Amino acid sequence: QGQLVESGGGLVQAGGSLRLSCAASGTFFSIRVMGWYRQAPGKQRELVATLTSGGSTNYADSVKGRFTISRDNAKNTVYLQMNSLKPEATGVYSCHIATGPSHYWGQGTQVTVSS
Repeated sequence: QGQLVESGGGLVQAGGSLRLSCAASGTFFSIRVMGWYRQAPGKQRELVATLTSGGSTNYADSVKGRFTISRDNAKNTVYLQMNSLKPEATGVYSCHIATGPSHYWGQGTQVTVSS
């Protein structure tokens, strides 16, 4: 059984950068896709970025060109580099891993972008 722990959130001014980390512990079999999701206050959770086991990436239109998802296999960690942050990026960012039969979520990390 695997677990995910996010870190790296915080308060940043518009135009700034943050790097989120998602450390995976335990065992994950047959990972299909890893991703980051965001839930803004009063809104539904939305996809921010995904990275498949084959290396393909997908980004929400609102973050293309500014956010980058990556992984470090040796550290069992998934990252989300966020540049040129905008106030609308504020929310709780959660890490997600999908394996063959299962889905795993972290507890989330708060990102607040001030204008």
